[in-house]
Amino acid sequence: MTDPAPSHTRQGGAAPTLRPRLIATDLDGTLLRSDLSVSARTRAALDAARAAGIHVVPVTARQPRGVGVIAEQAGFTDWALCGNGAHGLHLGTGKTLFAAHVAADVQRGLALALAERVPGTLFVSVREGGEVFVAQDGYAEIAHVQDHKREPADMGAHPLDDVLEQPSLKFIVRHPELTPRELLPHVHALNLSGFAVTHSGAPFLEVLAEGVSKAWGLERLCAHLGVQRSEVLAFGDAPNDAEMLAWAGRGVAVSTADAEARDAADEFTSSNDEDGVAAVIEALLA
Repeated sequence: MTDPAPSHTRQGGAAPTLRPRLIATDLDGTLLRSDLSVSARTRAALDAARAAGIHVVPVTARQPRGVGVIAEQAGFTDWALCGNGAHGLHLGTGKTLFAAHVAADVQRGLALALAERVPGTLFVSVREGGEVFVAQDGYAEIAHVQDHKREPADMGAHPLDDVLEQPSLKFIVRHPELTPRELLPHVHALNLSGFAVTHSGAPFLEVLAEGVSKAWGLERLCAHLGVQRSEVLAFGDAPNDAEMLAWAGRGVAVSTADAEARDAADEFTSSNDEDGVAAVIEALLA
């Protein structure tokens, strides 16, 4: 059973239909349990939604490889939005619908200014559809497999110039001691433009092309599928989900969500470990 809707009123939201045509769900902290598994209950709910003709779309900070790790568990074979909405692709065919990159000159300006302001900051460029990670020397030593769903050593140890030389689907900014929330004000203080920045609960900031967010990517996928904003049900838990929850006709945050996601949502459900997404889907299909 979902919690009562929050008292705030969203600006510009569209009235949702009784049954959505598309379900957009974050993965980590929302759909997946804390052990990164898809519960049997959640899988059954997703299958029921698909059987009812509803598009079920993972919308995640992960790259396609990271989605692939849980795709079989969740039954994902159709469209997915990766890299916080920067990359729309079909998991079955590999077709790319769109891919938005941070310009090389933009990321260079950010990296050089931030490295001067906050010494020790390290950077990674995610390229080639999310398959190639070019990490600055020293990054692998502070990273873990679960950070990017790949072995840190596979990213190499590159001079900063190599990291910055090509545009990035996602440009990762990390400090060995500062949390993303502590690092973010330093990025804002630079007063630079040409990019968007967010964080997902992972131990780094995620820089995207200007204007890009999960909502940006979802709007483009919906236009491709002929789905209206009011026909979208979205789930999330982290700051990078806030725009999507606010944009969707019905935005649902799990009970453990960060403040940004809670403020953007229309209502709340139980936590990821209590199958909160499944509970809402079961109720709407009942």
